[in-house]
Amino acid sequence: MKLDMYVNYPGNCRQALEFYEQHLGGKITSMMTHKENPGTSNVPDDWQNAVLNATMEIGGAVLMAADIPHAEPMRSAYLTLTLDTAEEAEKIYAILPEGGQIFMKMEETFFAKRFAMLRDKFGISWMLLCYK
Repeated sequence: MKLDMYVNYPGNCRQALEFYEQHLGGKITSMMTHKENPGTSNVPDDWQNAVLNATMEIGGAVLMAADIPHAEPMRSAYLTLTLDTAEEAEKIYAILPEGGQIFMKMEETFFAKRFAMLRDKFGISWMLLCYK
């Protein structure tokens, strides 16, 4: 059994995955737009270039994603990056929340050298964690 994550974006899926590829070391392994769908599609013309399905390998996990009209940001679920060093955590923390929102600033806690909670500019909620 394997658990993967699937995240919906309101039209900026490609930009989000390319950002994660550039800044988090992920690798986009597949990406298909609606116009590339070999089946019939009732998608409006302005959504033809939107992502129908994408897959990314990141941190040993698989993140699947798509553009969905009216998708809303994640509210009660977080993608969690567990980092090996406090320096790595600080590096990601300096980039990931730009244009987003910080819920808990990066700090040391009773369980972690570094821990933070945030939402990125694409509406995805993240926890950054470097255990003690």
